[in-house]
Amino acid sequence: IVIVTVNGTPEVLIDGVVTKTEVMPGADQRHTSLQVSGDDLTTVMQKLEFSGLPGLPYPAMPAEGIVALLLAKYAFLGVVPLVIPSIAIDVPIPTDRIPTQQGTDLEYIRMLASRVGYVFYIEPGPAPGMSTAYWGPKIKVGVPQPALNADMDAASNVESLSFSYNGNARSLPIVYIQNPQTKIPIPIPIPDVGPLNPPLGLLDPPPQRFNPLTETAKYSPVRALLLGMAEAAKSADTVTGRGNLDVSRYGRVLKARQLVGVRGVGPAFDGLHYVSEVRHTIKRGEYKQSFSLSRKGLISTVPRVPS
Repeated sequence: IVIVTVNGTPEVLIDGVVTKTEVMPGADQRHTSLQVSGDDLTTVMQKLEFSGLPGLPYPAMPAEGIVALLLAKYAFLGVVPLVIPSIAIDVPIPTDRIPTQQGTDLEYIRMLASRVGYVFYIEPGPAPGMSTAYWGPKIKVGVPQPALNADMDAASNVESLSFSYNGNARSLPIVYIQNPQTKIPIPIPIPDVGPLNPPLGLLDPPPQRFNPLTETAKYSPVRALLLGMAEAAKSADTVTGRGNLDVSRYGRVLKARQLVGVRGVGPAFDGLHYVSEVRHTIKRGEYKQSFSLSRKGLISTVPRVPS
C-alpha cells in the first residue's frame, strides 16, 4: 500500500500485491538498490483459469448479479463491489440459454462489462486496506476536480498541456432485430450520445462511417439493444489532450476516471474533460504527474469551470 499526503489530505495511490523483486548490487560507488514491481488486486482475480473446464453456470442471472457474486469471494482483501445496473437488464430464460463462465474471473467480468458498454476496474481507497471494485459506465458526471490552468501567468498550474481533434473518429453502430413472424431483420441505428456517454462538447461532426452488427439478429431485442449501446459507447472521443503538472503547484493529486476543468487553451478546448489516464513520478523533493484527457466535441457545454 502506497499513500501520499498532500496539504494534509492522505490519498491511497496503490493497494495491490508484489509480483517481482530484484536486488541490484552496488558498483562503481553506487549503493545497492531494491527494485519492487507490483500490480493492483486484479492480479489476484487472474489466478484460476476456467477455459479448460466446463463453464460455471449462472441460470436466470443478469450480468449485474453474476458480477456481484464473483466479487464476493474477494471481500477478504478489502474489495467492496460497486455494481451499477445496466440501462436494460437482460435476465436470460433458463430454457433458452444459461450463462456460463469461461476464462478467469477478471476476463469474464470485463467481458460482461464490454457487452453493455461498461468498464471494470479496482480503485484503491478511500481508506488504507480498502479498494472499490467498480463495474459501471465511465463517470462523466459529478463535481469536477479543480481546473487545469495553462498560459495564465501566475495562475498557471500545469507545466505543459496540448490538445488534438480528430473528426474521423466517430462511427454509428447499426443493430438488427429480427421479426419473429416474417424473419426479416430490421436495422436500427444507435447514437453514441446517451446515458452511457453524455456529451462534454457542443460541436461534434456526424459519424463518418457505419458499423453494422449483423450478429445481433439472432439475439433478443433487449440483448441486441445492449450490444448496440455498448458499441456506441466505445466510439472514439474526437478531442484528446496530454499534459504534465507538479502536484505541489496544483495543490492536490489529479485522479483518473473523473472530470476535470481546463482553462486557458482557447474556447475550442476549454471546459470539462474526462481524465482517462494518470501517471505518477515521485522522487525525493518532487512529485509530478502526466495525464491524458478526452471528450467528445469542441466548445464547452458549461459557461465556467471551478477553479
